[in-house]
Amino acid sequence: MKVNTNPVRGTRDFLPADVELRDYVRETILGVYKKHGFTRIETPALENSQILMGSEGGENLKLIYKILKRGEKLNLTKENLQEKDLVDMGLRYDLTLPLSRFYANNQANLPAQFKSVQIGEVYRAERPQKGRFRSFIQCDIDIIGDDSYGAELDLISTTAEALSKLSFKGFKIRVNDRRVLRAMIVGAGFPSEKVGSICITIDKLDKIGMDGVKNELIKNEYSEEVINKFINSLEQLSKEGFDLEELKSIGVEEEVIASLKAVISVVSSQNGDFSIVFDPSLVRGMGYYTGMIFEIEYSDFGVSIAGGGRYDTMIGRFMKNDVPAVGFSIGFERIIAILQEKNFEIPFKEDKTALLYELKNDELLKVFSYADTLREKGMAVSLIQKQKKLGKQINRLGEEGFKSFAVYRENEEEIEIKDI
Repeated sequence: MKVNTNPVRGTRDFLPADVELRDYVRETILGVYKKHGFTRIETPALENSQILMGSEGGENLKLIYKILKRGEKLNLTKENLQEKDLVDMGLRYDLTLPLSRFYANNQANLPAQFKSVQIGEVYRAERPQKGRFRSFIQCDIDIIGDDSYGAELDLISTTAEALSKLSFKGFKIRVNDRRVLRAMIVGAGFPSEKVGSICITIDKLDKIGMDGVKNELIKNEYSEEVINKFINSLEQLSKEGFDLEELKSIGVEEEVIASLKAVISVVSSQNGDFSIVFDPSLVRGMGYYTGMIFEIEYSDFGVSIAGGGRYDTMIGRFMKNDVPAVGFSIGFERIIAILQEKNFEIPFKEDKTALLYELKNDELLKVFSYADTLREKGMAVSLIQKQKKLGKQINRLGEEGFKSFAVYRENEEEIEIKDI
């Protein structure tokens, strides 16, 4: 029987050239993050199911990969089996929840204001389609222990610099605040306890349009009068030239307005090829956001390439008290896809040299020693056995990304390195 060697649907294999680009992007982003004072941590891909399911992860809670209990813990003979009898762990769907658990578990060994970096694989049981994968990299920075809008500014500035380093220009930073959304939703007549679920519906605006959002709210038995009142409020706040001071009219506190104005003002004044705007339609689908939220839109491709926000109550679920926290995540996979579509070339890429040799036992030690000599000079050298048809082999090496080659011959005093 023929074995299917394709990767699992929704996952991918990466060829050497793909990995080279991914490494470059990862290292570039990480270099900017470290320069801004963020330190890297790692958390496990596995989390307890109780933590995962109680995380207010919005639609992502439906996409969690759940893992069966093993050995004696799994009792299939029990009557009226429930999910908790079968499952006790799952794969993480993002990096924010693991960070919150990590902080609660390690607080004693961390600074009062903790600036973290996480770059790692996350897993969602998506329906595989273009641009949507079941396994993908997320790239997060977070600031824990700072309740001021200075933390938001730090995250936005750092992320903008990282994207600029990767040759992204003309992107738009959209900002809003969950407290503005709450004021709009409750002010329109929706029940206050339903704000979270309504935000999840509104977050689908860019996918299903305003009519789609309206129809979904009607299906959930909200009155058209309330829905229309909310839509009218959204349209008023979205008008060009809208003055943030007018948010007072819908009950938004001065502190919220002041922080939005300050962030927009400071970021607008920075030297960079990007812009920042207030966007009342921005929601961010996670239920755990409590304050300012932000997203970066890349107009050249009409997609979001980064997003995040403040989540001041999540860590408190694992501790006795709430801890202020805010994070920003770059869409790593989307960045890679855009760079590949633009035929991006890695700048200052290290040239690779192929050192071709013949398989003779009495020469192999000298071949390896010579290769080490070249490496000590800063060259990237790959030892490859010489083939009979040298011309064809050199052509293949060029296709594989080698820039030069040399043929090792023991009796030659100086081995010539030639361009391919």
